[in-house]
Amino acid sequence: MSERPVRVRFAPSPTGPLHIGGVRTALYNYLFAKQHGGKFLLRIEDTDQKRFVPGAEEYINESLAWLGLTVDEGVKEGGEYGPYKQSERMDMYASYAHQLVSEDKAYYAFDTPDEINAMKERLMANNMAAKYDAISRMSMKNSLTLSSDEVKEKLQNGDDYVVRIKLPRNEEIRFHDIIRGWIVFNSSQLDDKVLLKGDGLPTYHLANIVDDHKMDISHVIRGEEWLPSAPLHVMLYRYLGWEDTMPQFAHLPLILRPDGKGKLSKRDGDKLGIPVFPLEWHAADGEKSSGYRESGFMPNAVVNLLAMLGWHPSDNKELFTVDELVQAFSLERVSKSGAKFDIDKAKWYNHQYLMSATSDELLALIKDDLEPMHTALGQEYLVRVLDMLKEKVSFANDILPLGEYFFRLPTKYDEGVQNKKWNSEVANHIHNYVDDLIANNWKNAAEMENHLQSYADNSGINKGTLMQPLRWAISGQAGGPPIFEMMELIGLDSIAERVKIARLKHAL
Repeated sequence: MSERPVRVRFAPSPTGPLHIGGVRTALYNYLFAKQHGGKFLLRIEDTDQKRFVPGAEEYINESLAWLGLTVDEGVKEGGEYGPYKQSERMDMYASYAHQLVSEDKAYYAFDTPDEINAMKERLMANNMAAKYDAISRMSMKNSLTLSSDEVKEKLQNGDDYVVRIKLPRNEEIRFHDIIRGWIVFNSSQLDDKVLLKGDGLPTYHLANIVDDHKMDISHVIRGEEWLPSAPLHVMLYRYLGWEDTMPQFAHLPLILRPDGKGKLSKRDGDKLGIPVFPLEWHAADGEKSSGYRESGFMPNAVVNLLAMLGWHPSDNKELFTVDELVQAFSLERVSKSGAKFDIDKAKWYNHQYLMSATSDELLALIKDDLEPMHTALGQEYLVRVLDMLKEKVSFANDILPLGEYFFRLPTKYDEGVQNKKWNSEVANHIHNYVDDLIANNWKNAAEMENHLQSYADNSGINKGTLMQPLRWAISGQAGGPPIFEMMELIGLDSIAERVKIARLKHAL
């Protein structure tokens, strides 16, 4: 690690909801910054106003806040390198494009879309790559082929133009990637990308480089979909005279579909029931996309899950607090190959964090599902139900439906238990057992369990013969939390009422 202060940025475009792959990119930037005592910046790259979606910027901020990824500098937070929204920095980009033209590192191109299409068709007809590059540019209408007077006249007349980078025809472009090692491209593989569009606005490539330089970004940690653009960005740093302060690159692997065949997309998520966005998203056309938060995932579980999608620690540890991730994370241990998304593993992570959740966290998770019957017996009762049932579910919002019998008398009874385990003899034994509990006021779990054993011994029956029918008579269910803890919470009076109803409803 160099002595240069670590400054990293997450730079999404506000063109819709934030994909979970983008969230992982933000997480890796955050962990890297915190590990090295650096700064984590949020920059909104909104130069493409045609694709701007109202509400997307707010969605990005809310998503990061939900996950606990605190931004050090950004649109909301401010900072000495602002503004942190590209649309508020527009006055600086064009000058760099024109500077490159004046230094013969870029050029004005006056071609119409039809002329560009015709050029590409000619190239394809001759089995050549259809791109505007060092070869094809010499047959086009630009400041390299036109005289200086013609160029001047077109500019004065206000003719439409773009500024394109002038890449060398056959030059090796090398750069080091922290994850992938040395990467080599030949400039003949590239095209002369547009830097400044016809409307005077910069393209992503120019704005991105200028902003990273101006904001003193030390490391660019981004998805591998940007890898093909990296040599162009290296050339821009070189052309602008900033190569000595160029950030180090790290290109992250894709998050793949569960079958490993391609990037996990929104369509895959809809089809497979996998959230691909951190928060629920409501599109302008009324379409709703599910989010991890609304699906019942806890933020620390999502952070842990995403950290492990592409990164592996030095040991086999799977559960990390955020502080532990900060200590353990390293870009060198990020895989080059894509990581398959596993929904069962995602649920497993959520279950682990649900098991360790505090009472306040559990209450917060289910607050939107509460009905009067859930609070009628008091918060302490509700919390004990949540603690008792959380080990049975992956999501907190499954607890109340699962434990409905804690809050009202059973309305449904498991037919399997009824048909196989319930008979008049068993019903009488359970009735007698409960009568004993009431007569002796045995109301805690240990007393109830001890008496069932002694009752079974004295009656000459197997204790196991009564266990499931007892649970079934009280809850209507075949399984559930530890039976005697359940009985202690429900209470003797309610237990007696439930056993009576079970005998009446299912008399044999």
